[in-house]
Amino acid sequence: MPARSSSKLVLGMMSGTSADGIDVALVRASGRPPRLRAALCGFTCVPYPREVRARILRLADGAETTTGELSQMNFLLGELFAAAALKACRKFRVAPRRIALIGSHGQTIFHQGAPAKFLGPRRISSTMQIAEPAVIAARTGIPTAGDFRVADVAAGGQGAPLVPFVDYLLYAHPRLGRVALNIGGIANLTVIPAGERPQGVFAFDTGPGNMVVDALVRRFTRGRRHFDRDAQMAGSGRLLPRLLNELLSDPYLRRPPPKTAGREQYGQPFAERLPGRALRLGERPRPEDLIRTATIFTALSIVDAFHRWILPRARVQQLIVAGGGAANPLLMAQLQAALPEIELLHSGALGVPEDAKEAFAFALLAWESFHRRPANLPSATGARLPAILGKVCYPPVWKGPVR
Repeated sequence: MPARSSSKLVLGMMSGTSADGIDVALVRASGRPPRLRAALCGFTCVPYPREVRARILRLADGAETTTGELSQMNFLLGELFAAAALKACRKFRVAPRRIALIGSHGQTIFHQGAPAKFLGPRRISSTMQIAEPAVIAARTGIPTAGDFRVADVAAGGQGAPLVPFVDYLLYAHPRLGRVALNIGGIANLTVIPAGERPQGVFAFDTGPGNMVVDALVRRFTRGRRHFDRDAQMAGSGRLLPRLLNELLSDPYLRRPPPKTAGREQYGQPFAERLPGRALRLGERPRPEDLIRTATIFTALSIVDAFHRWILPRARVQQLIVAGGGAANPLLMAQLQAALPEIELLHSGALGVPEDAKEAFAFALLAWESFHRRPANLPSATGARLPAILGKVCYPPVWKGPVR
């Protein structure tokens, strides 16, 4: 790593499709690709207030809303992200004036990666993340890069996944083929063949991660639980084989990469239909049975992606797992059993803990945005061209980066 004086502190902030809260990573960054260097200096998560999380999930599931509600939520989340940044600075014992930059992914409430007809013959892709970066910059006094996905969509990409840029920096190896897997609300992966250049990396969303399981847990516990800690509920259930087979015939799994998924495919309505689907197939499901089946569906949809799209193209020796799903022992056991020839590692073993990786990534994407360098990988998103991601907002009074 270059001398300390040439590096800067950056905060990366992120809230995923599960909308659990705001992840904040403190990162020390320096240089530029291929010699971009970064170290994680701290990580924390600030939960959303219950009523805010409920509103986010309602909007992301496509509930009826108004332009006024979207505008108010955008600014409210900006305030919450700013408060989370300042709270993180206190926890890390770092004065905000020492932070050179914030990178905020915000909160996705809509993502249409594949073009679809809209108001006539024109086909439109779009994506929307809220948590107004201008508010974050104003409240913290720190320049803030946000709205990362739209530039890739404008360049013909699907706006996701964006983390492959950072996966390549972290995990590229001259002799080992690696896959970086993140299991958040949606599961996505980055394939990095041994000795490959960035242009040879490919990535896509495999399908649901924790999203369906979390929705079932919330439903059956009436909101008392938000996820299946240590797979306790799934562990007491039995597999529903006919339902699992039907789930594995989902057309999304057969779509070739690049592709993205979200609540539009696997949100609350998808989860709410599962009991009825099981009954029509002659199953008699208990809540624990549905949760176990959904957990195994997540694992096998990832395995399906390996056999369908990855292993025919690349030799893989290691699977590096991050995200909340990495803490689910049933999910991890299913992956290891189905991919016995591949070494399964948690990302923490290679320097960035699994719960911190996405916030860490958006700190580095902000670093690249601020220096006007492209940070999408067209081979991963399907964009026609590399794109400079993000929009940089400055605080009302800014005296330049910290020296």
